[in-house]
Amino acid sequence: MEGNMPKVTISLKKGKTAEEKKVIFGAVHKALMDAFKIPQTDRTLFMNEYEPENMDGKEGFTLVEVSAFKGRTQEMKKLLYRLIVENLKNDAGIDPQAVMIIIYDVPKEDWGIRGGQMASEIIK
Repeated sequence: MEGNMPKVTISLKKGKTAEEKKVIFGAVHKALMDAFKIPQTDRTLFMNEYEPENMDGKEGFTLVEVSAFKGRTQEMKKLLYRLIVENLKNDAGIDPQAVMIIIYDVPKEDWGIRGGQMASEIIK
């Protein structure tokens, strides 16, 4: 999908080093490139870190939220889920059972981009 730049937010407990965060970003971005066929330069990822008392759940819980233009197939999404979990395990040592992934399929008219323009008017 031309012009589709997924935005990713990764939420986890505080305590990762700068290098560990870089590895996590890379693992998720690599999965997006392989599953959603985005270019390497299409990279917008954020990390929310929480104090342990402000985040409940399994040890090492990692939430990956992906907002993208609507239109990905079920197969692409399944591949993304699998690759994110595999990459996080192999690259960052994160337990696959502690990973949750949510994809938000957002219609183009609900994105304001490039100076506040409606994405559906400039990306076909």
